Amino acid sequence: MKYLSIGFLFGIILYKSEAVSWYRIFEMFNFQSFHMYGIIGVAVLTGVIGIQLFKRQIIKAPNGEPIHIEDKPKMPKANLIGGILFGLGWALVGACPGPIFILIGAGFMAMGVVLIGALLGTFLYGVLKSKLPH
Repeated sequence: MKYLSIGFLFGIILYKSEAVSWYRIFEMFNFQSFHMYGIIGVAVLTGVIGIQLFKRQIIKAPNGEPIHIEDKPKMPKANLIGGILFGLGWALVGACPGPIFILIGAGFMAMGVVLIGALLGTFLYGVLKSKLPH
């Protein structure tokens, strides 16, 4: 229940901050507004601080054990291709994966088509994973 509550709270915050607004996303991709870059920057900064707290063992698991985060291998080609596909999809539909659910919850039922597309894309990735650069 606590994770569901946190998810609802996060969704409300994203909705109220207009982070799921198609217009805000459109402004961002046209470099017309700092709004979304500010939100993304705060998220990245929060993530960096959180990861450093885990790596320095300042924050531990509930059972007291340290949380180990493995470094990911460098895959510039795969990251470039994946980033371009992700960015194109985001720009075309006006939402990255998380806000799809928020927009459906806010009554934008056309986002159901986007959700089906996202699920289909995830399935297709699973099918083609062995043939893709990793």
